[in-house]
Amino acid sequence: MDNSLKEQIIGQGMNPDTVAQQIQHFENGFPFLKITAPATPGDGIKVLTDKELNHHLATYPEKAAQIEVLKFVPASGAASRMFKDLFAFLEGDGDISKSAFVRKFMNNIEKFAFYEDLDEVLESQGSSIYHALDTKDYKSILAALLLDEGLGYGNLPKGLLKFHRYKDGRRTPAYEHLIEGVQYAIGKGSIVKIHFTVSPEHAPKFKAEIEKILPRIEKEFGVNFEISYSQQKKSTDTIAVNTDNSPFTEEDGSILFRPAGHGALLENLNEVSADLIFIKNVDNVVPDRLKDETKTYKMAIGGMLLEAQEKVFESLHALDKEENEESVSKAEDVLTQALGVKVPEDFSHLSIEAKAAFLKVKLNRPIRICGMVKNTGEPGGGPFWVKEEDGFQSLQILETAQIDLNDPASKEHFNSATHFNPVDLVCATRNYKGESFDLLQYRDMMTGFITEKSKSGKDLKALELPGLWNGAMSGWNTIFVEVPLITFNPVKTVNDLLRDEHQ
Repeated sequence: MDNSLKEQIIGQGMNPDTVAQQIQHFENGFPFLKITAPATPGDGIKVLTDKELNHHLATYPEKAAQIEVLKFVPASGAASRMFKDLFAFLEGDGDISKSAFVRKFMNNIEKFAFYEDLDEVLESQGSSIYHALDTKDYKSILAALLLDEGLGYGNLPKGLLKFHRYKDGRRTPAYEHLIEGVQYAIGKGSIVKIHFTVSPEHAPKFKAEIEKILPRIEKEFGVNFEISYSQQKKSTDTIAVNTDNSPFTEEDGSILFRPAGHGALLENLNEVSADLIFIKNVDNVVPDRLKDETKTYKMAIGGMLLEAQEKVFESLHALDKEENEESVSKAEDVLTQALGVKVPEDFSHLSIEAKAAFLKVKLNRPIRICGMVKNTGEPGGGPFWVKEEDGFQSLQILETAQIDLNDPASKEHFNSATHFNPVDLVCATRNYKGESFDLLQYRDMMTGFITEKSKSGKDLKALELPGLWNGAMSGWNTIFVEVPLITFNPVKTVNDLLRDEHQ
């Protein structure tokens, strides 16, 4: 690596050795993971009975009131991908007959929560939505919606777009997440802690939006909020390379570094402190009339995690006190029953001391419960059993790219999957001594992703770090729980807001 390259890397706040490793990943690729089966109900996915659900709903609020609870919301990045089809039309020939997507948008434009704001912009320009539709001036509508001289939605983060319409106003996803926080994330001292990851350019507007609505919500619900923010670190960016794996350079000779996907947010998660952390994507929110199911299952998986954690802590304290047949047997039960994982086939033949050492390592790590919904053909990762090098079988959320679909057995496991990942997590990141885990120690760096992109007309390859809920949490103890499909309502395109769930 030459000196000019090293200087640029150091200027990025990165370690040259780390970048050298990244280039090796481009050269060698990432290995497929050895899946042994899909996680399914009864074999890796827990389906709560009514009795279990009611038990956790009854015990969770009291437990939560004694601990620090935090809601972690990845909200970085602009919403430009939501409007991909609208941008394409705006930049095209204006023939609406060529775009079913734009026709649907225009035919239902009054149903969007931003309709009134959009009409105000057009009126300030001497027009109106009605006039523009009547004269088939669709481009002026889209310009007013997307461009900075109008509402600027094409460059705003999803968290600041108006998603839902109520009798007393319109709500953004940021607003909806605050309401959700009141429903299931009230912790010690009646405090609702919410942490948003935001991009530097969006931070002022994000903070202004929160400050505007916070007093009203605190007064209405009688709680106090602690809102915190962080930004995806530049030091987590990854180098881009040409198709021959040499560093991709800009016209001015500088090396291109790119944001490394949501896996980079592990560093942000590692720096927040709480006993219980809920993670949910910024665009997965619904109006109040549909929030009950979300509230119910968030409280249930929160209570379930706290109960499992109590058993883990008790077993680790018992092993610290004395390693005997009784303490080892109880710890093994916690690992296989409370956490539902599978020990290696030769585990029963180990000595008491070897079993205790194994159990201490496997139990003393971060814990997460991930809600899983029945597969309806939505894109996204799924829950699988993965065989580790030591014979231990762990539960993992895998993306399609991590599975060798040319291997008949792996393909059969993939095709047999019944559920997928809606990004519905609750996490416990402190150990049995009350110390915070270093989450970076539980990440599998061999589970990243390589994607093909282009810039300035040149092809390039980009590297994403292990996904936040994928390889970034590979070394965690994981429990999968089936949750209702109604709890998953992401907004990937603007027309998703026309679904009944968002009206």
